[in-house]
Formats: sequence, structure tokens, C-alpha cells
Amino acid sequence: MSKSEMMDKHLDSTENTIDSAVVCEVVESTFGLDLDEAPILENVNAIEGCSSTDGKLLSRVVIDSYLNQCKEELTGPVIRGMINRIFGVNLDAISSLEGKRISLYSKGQWIVHNKKDLFVVHTGIRDVDVKIYPTTYFTEQTGLSGLPMDLQQLLMNLGYTYNKENGSYYYINPTGEAVPDQFKGKTMQAIGKVIHESFSSL
Repeated sequence: MSKSEMMDKHLDSTENTIDSAVVCEVVESTFGLDLDEAPILENVNAIEGCSSTDGKLLSRVVIDSYLNQCKEELTGPVIRGMINRIFGVNLDAISSLEGKRISLYSKGQWIVHNKKDLFVVHTGIRDVDVKIYPTTYFTEQTGLSGLPMDLQQLLMNLGYTYNKENGSYYYINPTGEAVPDQFKGKTMQAIGKVIHESFSSL
């Protein structure tokens, strides 16, 4: 059962009204993601009609505002769409990473992280930038200190550049906005392709 399916099952079984407390608890227990610590996208204030508290939007205030305005049944897919809209966190995409041997660090916390993962996708706080680098496990198993050449080429084709300071491949969205889900998907596909073709036996 995928994490998205586990979340759906959890929501279906809850006897309480679905509010921000339920959403935060389900997301943390299923995905290990603390929404209280996740930064809220800058455009959410206008979208949701929420007001700032001491200049800062509170995650649960925004979630409750969305839930109160939502005209749809509060199913798992609807709530995951809400979370992506508010926080820029695509839980369905995260769920699909299970077993793919790709670690994901986002919103200031590990979202997917296993000791035998081969590569790390590390996004900045606002998801405006992303860097890709090998795990310690990959380096130990292959003797390579950096990314393999085939992955380097695929990432450069997507617009990544080499960062000499930390040995990673780096991309920053020139618009200053969060990197689109489509671009994130292409990045994951490129990494997954190299793992499948060259490193599946590690």
C-alpha cells in the first residue's frame, strides 16, 4: 500500500470532522512531514483570503480556511491537492518515490530518506532552487565522489549547472517562484532512469 493510499484509508476511518488538526496528524503519521514547520507559499494569503498573524501565516489557520471554503468532499486526493497549493508539497509525487532509492529533503526536513538511497534531491525552503548530489552510500559502493556522467548530462539538459563549492548539480528558477511540479517530475525521471539502467544492483 502506497503512502497516499494509507493516507486515504486513515482519512476514511476518522470519526472526527476533518480539520487542520486531523490533516496535520494524518500527514505527519503517514509521510513524516510536519506541516506546522513547512513554509507557506507567498501567494496563499491572497488565494485563501487569510490574514497574517504578526506578519506570519499560521499553517493551521490557512488549512482551516481552505477546508471551510472547499465545496468538494474532503477526500485524500482533494486534501493532497490543497497541501500542494498551500505548501508546494506534492504528496502523491512523494508517495511515488517509495522504493526508488532517491532521498528527498524539502521544507527544511527529510521527506524520504533511506540508508541505501543513491541520490539526494535537496530543495530550498521556498522550492525556488534545487540541488542534486550522491549519497554517502552511493560513493562508498561506486567509488565515485560526484554524480555519474550520464546523470550529469541529463541534468544539464534540464538546465542544471555544476556547483563546484559543494559538488552538486544546481538549478534555480529564474522567475523567483517555486520550481513547477512538471520540472520536478522531469528531474525525478532523469534520476530514476540512471538508477534503473546503471545502478539497480547496488
